[in-house]
Amino acid sequence: MSHQTICLNPETTAMPKAPVKSSKPDNKHLLAELKNIAEGLGKTFAPFCEVVVHDLTHPKNAILAIENNLSGRRVGQPATELGLARIQDPDYPAVIANYANQFADGRKVKSTSVGIRNEEGDYVAAICLNVDLTLFNGFQAAMGQFTAIESSTVTETLDASNAERIHQCIDEFAAARATTARSLRPADRKQLVQDLRKAGYLEIRRGAEIAAAYMGVSRATVYSDAK
Repeated sequence: MSHQTICLNPETTAMPKAPVKSSKPDNKHLLAELKNIAEGLGKTFAPFCEVVVHDLTHPKNAILAIENNLSGRRVGQPATELGLARIQDPDYPAVIANYANQFADGRKVKSTSVGIRNEEGDYVAAICLNVDLTLFNGFQAAMGQFTAIESSTVTETLDASNAERIHQCIDEFAAARATTARSLRPADRKQLVQDLRKAGYLEIRRGAEIAAAYMGVSRATVYSDAK
């Protein structure tokens, strides 16, 4: 029996190659999720806060999305100085919070910028919040005028029970926990009442009554918490 030799030409019968995965990470999903986050933040803090998503892999066209546009910028505009700094320095801080800024028309702004890294640790995006302080500064000026007290030689005491001092202690305690006097959790309220007792405020005439009324609870609750 004759043997036939079959020659496989590598140029015409090469075995199919498995697709080669790119070593460059795909950031499309990450950027899409950031756009969703920006939309949610923009709707939550409208109309005072602009939220911007920057694609730092394309610095010349970095702005990917703008929610509640207050600055007048457009999608496709380049990265800011802060964005460029993150691109150039991988050790640049991930969060820069509450820094002074301003819009092109001069309005004062409080900004926060959060850098987003990929799995390899490289900055690929940023989400920035820009709060327009115009209205808040107006409120502050109005409140300052409203609460201003003119100098006077008249002295009068209406607060014989030191209610103002008790209220101040309660407000400071609540503010440290990012809440209000009437929204304190029972455990926190108990700790507060214990602090008031140790400071001697509950020994003041009507002290427990003042504290109870300010926190929106009964005197019995204050006496119970004080034990």
